Amino acid sequence: PGTDLKVTGIDFLKSQNCPQHHTDAYNIKNLVVRRGQPFEIQVSFSRELQASDKLSLRFGIGEKPMKTRGTLMSLNPKQEPDIGGWKISIVKNSGKECLLSVTSSPSAPVGKYILNVKTGRNIYKPENSDVYLLFNPWCKDDIVFLADEAQRKEYVLNDTGCIYVGSAYSIYNRPWNFGQFEEFVLDACMYLMDKSQLKLGHRRDPVAVSRAMSALVNANDDSGVLLGNWSGNYSNGTSPMDWIGSVSIMQQYYKTKKPVCYGQCWVFAGVLTTVMRCLGIPSRCVSTFNSAHDTDENLRVDIYLNEEGKKLDSLSFDSVWNFHVWNDVWMKRRDLPAGFDGWQAIDATPQEQSQGVFQCGPCPLKAVREGDVYLPFDSKFVYAEVNADQVYWLVKKVYGKEKFFRLSTETRSIGMNISTKAVGEDRREDITLEYKYPEGSEQERRAMQRASSFIRPSGLIPRTHYAAGGPVVPESKPGVLRETVSKTGLQIEVTNKAALYPGNPLELAITVKTSAPGSWTVNLVGSCQLQSYTGKAEADLGGVKETIKLEGKCEKQIPLKIMPDAYMKTLSSVEDELLIHVTTIAEVQETNDKLTKEVTKRFEYPPITIQMPETAKLNQQFICAFIFKNKLNIALDDCKLMVEGLGLFKMTTFEQGDLQPGKIMKSEIVCTPTRVGEKKIVAKLTAAQIKGISAEKAITVTE
Repeated sequence: PGTDLKVTGIDFLKSQNCPQHHTDAYNIKNLVVRRGQPFEIQVSFSRELQASDKLSLRFGIGEKPMKTRGTLMSLNPKQEPDIGGWKISIVKNSGKECLLSVTSSPSAPVGKYILNVKTGRNIYKPENSDVYLLFNPWCKDDIVFLADEAQRKEYVLNDTGCIYVGSAYSIYNRPWNFGQFEEFVLDACMYLMDKSQLKLGHRRDPVAVSRAMSALVNANDDSGVLLGNWSGNYSNGTSPMDWIGSVSIMQQYYKTKKPVCYGQCWVFAGVLTTVMRCLGIPSRCVSTFNSAHDTDENLRVDIYLNEEGKKLDSLSFDSVWNFHVWNDVWMKRRDLPAGFDGWQAIDATPQEQSQGVFQCGPCPLKAVREGDVYLPFDSKFVYAEVNADQVYWLVKKVYGKEKFFRLSTETRSIGMNISTKAVGEDRREDITLEYKYPEGSEQERRAMQRASSFIRPSGLIPRTHYAAGGPVVPESKPGVLRETVSKTGLQIEVTNKAALYPGNPLELAITVKTSAPGSWTVNLVGSCQLQSYTGKAEADLGGVKETIKLEGKCEKQIPLKIMPDAYMKTLSSVEDELLIHVTTIAEVQETNDKLTKEVTKRFEYPPITIQMPETAKLNQQFICAFIFKNKLNIALDDCKLMVEGLGLFKMTTFEQGDLQPGKIMKSEIVCTPTRVGEKKIVAKLTAAQIKGISAEKAITVTE
């Protein structure tokens, strides 16, 4: 053993390790492995390894790795005791080659480790020596362990999906490419981990990591990934409607290190899913319809209407969003009392500050369901998003002063149809019951009482910006609100008689029903507005005001027709997708019963057709065509088609100019598959008048 033992090379055996660790899809030169699971490394020496030789593999994380801090693991295959839960052993020693097996601790900090090998006094630093260590939902001892393989495939490995948007009564899906395996995405996540300034000890913990990432995906106070903007004008950035996935956002952020403009809730949720899945924490996008944004934690949202039935947004601090998208992440909660493991809500959309930062969660779904809203983090806010009651107030001018009259209370309309993509298939799964007991059930009221005991709801005083001067008598005692029930069995329905195509008249109808015997005189007002998904009114389109007579059990239909010139200008000038919102107030003269009903509908559009073969071969070109026929009665100005196919081609934009009625546009792209398996192509068309017609189609790539 006279000659010094030197290392001449290291093989990270990626083609063997990565498939075992479910990391073979990452587009990166380095080795990517998951914690708590063995991987092998082949070391080549200048001579045969002998019993007397000193050999240690050193894995360091952070700026100055130190053994005393637990940030440097120095693993010697001859020593039995493992260091901080890491293990190493010699699998095979033959000639100048030595095959080593390394198992990291299932609670090791997640991040980039630098590997070097020490033999005697020599230290060898290999090329691409950064080993990326991720959370491991396949490992029983990792606190993100998820037992079901189909769920792991969906919530960790699926790089495409869809996000549900629209309104409670017309839900549709937007395809989204998460793209957690694409180039630079993993590095961008590692950059965010460093930027989060989480202590290395906290990088072991998915609770701390997911909370930090919910803060860093929005740029509101830490120059994170995306800047939120709901103004309707996005001229100096990308409109939130124009994204079809997270990849271009993450790549642009990593390249410039500056916030990307602009995001709204589904974009934040899409990017946060990408970050979580990329780091190995199981994650899903969750959409709630009629989501309450309750600014002062009193579980109540006040809505003000004038005598024409128009919503008065300026009066209220609170708002109800047609939909809101956040995320659930899967983990055990060792930091909480027993019973709160499983899905946890996190939210990257900057709404309210938490501990001084725009971050939200993780909050156990079980805490929301049971009303245990004293638990960290942000459980009161999440609880209100899905459970607040709505109180409607009528604002009347009496002798020149505004006075407030309580119209009705809705306890069931907030937090409806909570939705996520089903495991392993492209359909909507309703997960409302994971967030709350059935509306009106005994358990639901119990959970509400429990939550109220921690929240102290205020009495029923309208909370407008200037409600001080009105003749309001607060309800005697605060408590759980009851649904307003009508003596006449009054019901209102809003329907449309024809498809709601932009450029056509909107033919709506309001149906009023009574079910109690007697003659009833009903004063009906209905008002139609164009609104953004956050509930903000962008234009008043007109309305109806009628008094109708009903006898016993009967119904009457009042038409509400809106001509295109009432709405087309707004539709073209606002860069958000606008929804048609109808608010109605019915008042029965004989009983003074009042009922309010709001309905939101979306415009309908002609489809995009994607034409391509059903299967393709690896590295062999095929052509994909996108066809769109303008079946509307109006020209579409400044048409833009965005297309992306992960593992097929980079995101591409076709500027199509104007498309006259009846005309067809066709765009083609040449695709070269770089990965096998089922791949999805996503397309989205926008124009001045329409903000998001999407389509997706799958192709199977074989070797």
